[in-house]
Amino acid sequence: MEQKNQSSSPLTCENLPSSLSSFVDTFVDFSVSGLFLPQHPQIPQNPLQTDFPAPDRLVAIGDLHGDLQKSKQDFRLAGLIDGSDRWSGGSTTVVQIGDVLDRGGEELKILYFLEKLKREAVKSGGQLITLNGNHEIMNIEGDFRYVTEKGLEEFDVWAYWYDIGNKMKSLCHGLEIPKNPFHGIPLSFNRVPEEFSHSIRARIAALRPDGPISRRFLSNNLTVLVVGDSVFVHGGLLAEHVDYGLQRINEEVRDWINGSMGGRAPQYCRGRNAVVWLRKFSDELAKNCDCSLLEHVLATIPGAKRMIMGHTIQETGINGVCDYRAIRIDVGMSKGCGNGLPEVLEINKDSGLRVLTSNPVYMNKNQSFADGRAKEGLGLLIPEQGPKQVEVKA
Repeated sequence: MEQKNQSSSPLTCENLPSSLSSFVDTFVDFSVSGLFLPQHPQIPQNPLQTDFPAPDRLVAIGDLHGDLQKSKQDFRLAGLIDGSDRWSGGSTTVVQIGDVLDRGGEELKILYFLEKLKREAVKSGGQLITLNGNHEIMNIEGDFRYVTEKGLEEFDVWAYWYDIGNKMKSLCHGLEIPKNPFHGIPLSFNRVPEEFSHSIRARIAALRPDGPISRRFLSNNLTVLVVGDSVFVHGGLLAEHVDYGLQRINEEVRDWINGSMGGRAPQYCRGRNAVVWLRKFSDELAKNCDCSLLEHVLATIPGAKRMIMGHTIQETGINGVCDYRAIRIDVGMSKGCGNGLPEVLEINKDSGLRVLTSNPVYMNKNQSFADGRAKEGLGLLIPEQGPKQVEVKA
C-alpha cells in the first residue's frame, strides 16, 4: 500500500526522529543476516493445502491494516459474524487477502479475532483462510517502516503478559522451561531513543522468524491460494511463480516463518515483481494493466478464470479489469490507509460475482464513472457487464 492517513502516526522514515529512522535501515540489515534469529530445533511440517474445491459461497476480504472495527464491519457485511462477533457464516469459505499488520494499532487483536473465527467456522462447516501480504513479510524481516506508535504499544503489552506467562510456567514442575523470546536481541540500539527500545525489542521478538506471534499466526497463512476457478494472491502472480510451484511457495514461506530458512524472505517475496508486491494487474486505469500477461499466467493454472488481489488501494471500490479476469479488492478501508468504506467480494455458484458494500451511493457513483470516464479506461464493476453491487448496512 502506498497511501496512508497521516493522523495515524505511522513510524515511517519521513516522520520518525532521524535517529530511529536510521535504526530501521540498520536493523533490517542485521535481522535478515540472521543475527537476531533464535536457534531452536525445527519440527517437520505437514504439506499445506494450496487448492480447494469451489464452495457454494466464497467471500474475499481485502487488507485490514490494524483496524479492528473496520475488520468486523467487513465480516458483518457478508453475514459472517453476529452481534456478538461469533461466526454466523455457516459453510461459507472466506479468504482474507493479507496485510493485517502495520498502519494501525490493533494488529494483535485482529490476529486473535481471525484465529477465533477460524475455529468457529470449522465447527459450522465453513473455513477462513488467511494469506500473507507484503506487510507480514516486511515485519518478519524486521522492516518496521509502517508501524504506528499504537502498534508498538500493543506489542509492549503483549511482551509484558507473555513474560508473566513464561514465569508462571517455569514454576510448574515437569513443564519444559519456556524459551526466552528476547534471546539474542540487544537491550538497546545505537541512535534509537530510549522510549522506543523496549517496544521495538518486543516487536522483533514476536514477529521474527520462529517468534511466538509469527509462528502461531503467520506461519499458518498461505501465500498463494486457488479456490475453484479463482486464484488469490496479495500482489499478483507471474508465469515464473507458477512454474516455480504454488505449493512450493506456500511451504517455503511457511518454513521461513518457522525459522528454518534464515532471516531473509524467499526471493519471490522480495522486489517489485514479488508475489506480495506486484502491481501489474492492479492499477485503477485499465490501460495500465498488462492483460495479455495476465491471460498467459491464468492459462498456466488449470481451471483458473480470474486472479483476486489486494495490495493496491482502489479508490472507486472493488473492481475488475481485463474482462474481469483481474479483481482488485483493497479499498483502503483502514483508518491508517484512507478510511475507506468497507466492501467485500462475494462469489456464489448460482449467481456469480457481486460486491457487498456499505456505501449508500455506490451504484450512482459507479454509473457516473462508467458514463463520464470510460474513455480513461478506469476499471469498474459495471452491473450490466460484471459483478453486481449490493448495499448492505453493517
